[in-house]
Amino acid sequence: MNNTGFSKLLIVLFLLATSIFAVFGQQADVTRRTTAITYPLDETVDVQFKGTTRFPRMKGEARVRRTTKSQTKIDLSVEKMPRPFELGPGYATYVVWAISPDGQADNLGEIKRSGIFFIDSKLTVTTPLQTFAIIITAEPHFMVTRPSQQIMMENLYPTTTTGKRIGTIPSVTYFGNSSDYFRDPRTPEIAETDYAKTPPAILQARQAVALAKYAGADRDAATELAEAVTLLQNAINAFDAKRDSDTVDIAARRSISAAVKAESLAIQRKEAREKRNEKIRTDSEIRSAENRFTEAQDQITELKSELARETRNRELAERDAMNYSNQAKDLRDENGRLREELGRIRVEAETANAKLAAAEKEKQAIEQQRQSESKAARIKAAEGDLIASLKTYGSVSKNERGIVLTLPETLWTGSRSSTFVPQADGKLTSLAEILNSNPDYRIAVESHTDNAGDPSMVQSMTDKRSYLIADKFASLGIDEGRIVAKGYGASSPLFPNTTAANRAKNRRLVVVLSLVPTDR
Repeated sequence: MNNTGFSKLLIVLFLLATSIFAVFGQQADVTRRTTAITYPLDETVDVQFKGTTRFPRMKGEARVRRTTKSQTKIDLSVEKMPRPFELGPGYATYVVWAISPDGQADNLGEIKRSGIFFIDSKLTVTTPLQTFAIIITAEPHFMVTRPSQQIMMENLYPTTTTGKRIGTIPSVTYFGNSSDYFRDPRTPEIAETDYAKTPPAILQARQAVALAKYAGADRDAATELAEAVTLLQNAINAFDAKRDSDTVDIAARRSISAAVKAESLAIQRKEAREKRNEKIRTDSEIRSAENRFTEAQDQITELKSELARETRNRELAERDAMNYSNQAKDLRDENGRLREELGRIRVEAETANAKLAAAEKEKQAIEQQRQSESKAARIKAAEGDLIASLKTYGSVSKNERGIVLTLPETLWTGSRSSTFVPQADGKLTSLAEILNSNPDYRIAVESHTDNAGDPSMVQSMTDKRSYLIADKFASLGIDEGRIVAKGYGASSPLFPNTTAANRAKNRRLVVVLSLVPTDR
């Protein structure tokens, strides 16, 4: 009885350990790090935000003031944020989060859309936190409880109007949502026309209903899901009937709330069902283990009987022991000889394999070199035609950087303008076709000008010109990874800026084509 109880305990502990490892193995959240700021009481702090490399034009700033020990006011403004659907299916709005030092993420509110093509908006919110980081993420709807992995902006280090030093925690860890929903083929797209015409709340309600279905609400929260779908249809009907925007927004938000409830209930009920199933499996495994234990006990009894029989035959076996001993000695000697022979054969086999591998590696290296030389010869043979075709657009030279095409300033409406003349579109389109048909070259777009005017204005103008050319090339099919754009302001003149003619020569746009290195 004691042995049976102990065996049951071992089985239960094993199954518990297996479940724990399974839970950790299926963890869907990922850790991220950001910088938290400790806001002093009654001190106004200005915080700048940085955007992602994918959308570098995004801007953001916040004015933060902790008015009481349990309340911090945040006045946030953002500019030039892309439309959420550009990030992929599943995103319909932006949400502001406060991340506490213990990793807790609090939803502060939604950045509402104030335009068709960009998000330019202001938001005033409060939080009871004193130390926290601020991030902005793209989300399917405004009632999410965990930030997605699409982080658009996060706060930088703060400044105050009085110059007071502000405390920060640069390595705050929090968990971001890595749900497969955003990569699932069932995730609904938000078409550009829908985004332009449909109220944001309806777009979010569609995503909330889709999330609930993705969580299994069709099975585990059918009533609540049906209510959310009905409320969504009511919102769509109100919009189609041209009801006022507040009525449509309220109806859509009621649908979002109902869908979130359906999603939560579906997750809870699914977990409860899985726990019940796990208990059934555990009980079944325990019963199976008990049966195996009983079978093992029977086998032990049988083995004991067999041992008794073997003991009775021991005397007969001892008479043959000497003969067996001599035979064993002979076998050991033979085994030793065979082991030595086996070792020699293994050494020879390893040597042969090493030679074969070296020969194969040398063959691959020769083939790779042949391909590299063939590619270089092809590029060299086509270089003359490329240079000749580029000369129709400007002056062409070649130096250690590669092929250099200098475009005239006639692309722009003025010497300080970043607006294309009407004829520029055709020229840039035909030039892009040539660049696109020569994929072995990287493309550097560099804008220069003379030193007339404020240096910062001059630098900004050349930056904008180079970005416009690069964006134009990318829109015409050239891989963005090949293009690098940079404005040099007046820092690299070809001639002294002492005469009008020299200044005109210094105002130029340079396109440098350099070969992509070939691995050997």
